[in-house]
Amino acid sequence: MPSNDAARLHHMLNAAEEAIKVSYGKTKEDIEKERLLYLALARPIEIIGEAAGRVSLTGRSNYRGIPWGEIIGMRNKLIHGYDSIDFGKL
Repeated sequence: MPSNDAARLHHMLNAAEEAIKVSYGKTKEDIEKERLLYLALARPIEIIGEAAGRVSLTGRSNYRGIPWGEIIGMRNKLIHGYDSIDFGKL
């Protein structure tokens, strides 16, 4: 596995931990009505998807249980579909 992969996996983990902290105890309704909460949650998800997309194919093959396509796809939905995001459907 290329050394950059380890850094990208670390970025994914850090962003996931931040998303958990931000969303802990929150409901879908909380996210929908609190704009700052929405923004604070969206950014770590974007980072996870971007970092996942930069993990090499060799690195991805070492972690076959990770749904790489879904993670990258979620990032793309947030970036390109910014005006129609429903966190309940992600």
